Amino acid sequence: MSLYRDDGIVLRTHKLGEADRIVTVLTRRTGKIRGVAKGVRRTTSRFGARLEPFTHVDLQLHTGRTLDVITQAETVRPYGEALVTDYPRYTAGSAMLETADRLIMGEKEPALRQFLLLVGGLRTLGSAEHEPRLVLDAYFLRSLAVAGYAPALESCARCRAPAVRAFAIVAGGTVCGGCRPAGAAVPAGETLALMVALLRGDWLTADASESRHRAECSGLVAAYLQWHLEHGIRSLRHVERELAK
Repeated sequence: MSLYRDDGIVLRTHKLGEADRIVTVLTRRTGKIRGVAKGVRRTTSRFGARLEPFTHVDLQLHTGRTLDVITQAETVRPYGEALVTDYPRYTAGSAMLETADRLIMGEKEPALRQFLLLVGGLRTLGSAEHEPRLVLDAYFLRSLAVAGYAPALESCARCRAPAVRAFAIVAGGTVCGGCRPAGAAVPAGETLALMVALLRGDWLTADASESRHRAECSGLVAAYLQWHLEHGIRSLRHVERELAK
């Protein structure tokens, strides 16, 4: 068996047999991988706590026939420590992990930009410098852009006219009056400006936005993301429940 090493963010885990666990990791060089951590659920395991979601780990693996085998794990940075005691940030982080897992379909296909986006998103979330839903929406928009699904926000998605009147998910973003399909949303101009700011990383504009525009932005971004994924993000239910309080 060949041996290789890589570092990455643990996206999720699930049990295998009585003592093992399958760990899904988005790595820097290899892309998304699934590895078996043998005996990790035993109390005597050497690295069980290091293979939990949100953890940035350095891994050594053996290539297996179906699943690779994790033989060594060292913690690079435990992003979860800053999130588990803050429910809004924890749920936002969970939605990030789930989105990364769903956006990157194939295994062992390099996805460096998605990896760097996830690391940056978790770091920003843990720093508590910005409202967690703003950080999450910024991550959604940027990860969609890297995947090739960036929404049009400053011109019509269909005819490229500069004057926009509505936001249509099926059209690919903002549309003009002539291209507007039935059922398109008509967000406030400030909401669209917030989406542009989040996509660009303009935190001065984003942090100064009003709560009603943030709520409208979040609804549009979540709908756009899930339409392109063709699947709901289960973690978003907990994020939205927190917002509704």
